[in-house]
Amino acid sequence: MMLRHILAVAATLLISEEASAQAFPSRPLTIIVGVAPGGTLDTLARLVAASLTTDFKQPVIVENVVGAGGLIGFQRLLKADPNGYTLMFSNPSMVLIPLLYPKAGIDAVSDVEHVGQVATVPMVLAVSNSSGITSLPSMLARMRDGSLKPDLGSGGPGTTSHLAEALFLLLAKGAGQLVQYRGSGPAITDLMAGTIDGIIDQTVTLMQLHQGQRIKAIALAAPRRIPQMPDVPTFAEGGLPAFDFTIWNGVFAPKGTPKAVMAALSEALSRVIDRPEFKARLEQMAAQAPAPSERGSDALRQIVQTDQKRLAGIAQSTGLQAR
Repeated sequence: MMLRHILAVAATLLISEEASAQAFPSRPLTIIVGVAPGGTLDTLARLVAASLTTDFKQPVIVENVVGAGGLIGFQRLLKADPNGYTLMFSNPSMVLIPLLYPKAGIDAVSDVEHVGQVATVPMVLAVSNSSGITSLPSMLARMRDGSLKPDLGSGGPGTTSHLAEALFLLLAKGAGQLVQYRGSGPAITDLMAGTIDGIIDQTVTLMQLHQGQRIKAIALAAPRRIPQMPDVPTFAEGGLPAFDFTIWNGVFAPKGTPKAVMAALSEALSRVIDRPEFKARLEQMAAQAPAPSERGSDALRQIVQTDQKRLAGIAQSTGLQAR
């Protein structure tokens, strides 16, 4: 009698979950972005949201939840109902945040569900036109003789630009100031104005500004030069081969989101990635779509697990702090 009851309950739950997945989504979705509008995360998130809106035939809205380099947005995701209607678009900052705010007690592997990766993007060191910096070799020489201590702007504590710039100063063996903003957008605005000397951010936000000569990109974190920026040398060409930093970008859901809903989200994301117009837009930004084997929940979870170890080592060696 008890066994029949248990089996009946299990069958009811399975049917309920399947019905929920078949009806999903039946209303608008929200994608949280933990930084201000204008940066790489925001740009890619809005591209994904627009594409998912077409696929789901439901509005997908980007909400910028700013604060503590993404911590506030991360916490908003953790408190959301696990039904697939609230998601988060993030990158390695999901791993950095717990390292910089250990008292928050959050974990990017065990506390969230991993929907899938969207794109990988190389990072670029760009300087203001008024900085007097013309190339990476000359910049390194001036930093090492003490005649240059550049102000480097980032999207805030825990962002990928924050970590990249701390690593750059360590490898360059020179001094500089890490100036933190509430997102890459405001930092790039100050870069164009000459308020800060440089920034390390992704090609998504810096490439067109370089092409328009509003800033000057002087080094690319990639194995070789890219056709979108053929005039920009790699960090290796500029004398800093140890700087190797490519950024993954992906979608996350609250812990406990039903498996069927997770599957629906991952499948929709894969359909979006396969669209020629989506891939073309990524190529315009020098971003790379993941191969089929690099997509889905398991692949993104593995990436996050790997980065937990890798970035913890970098954060420790650079003395990275949330200040």
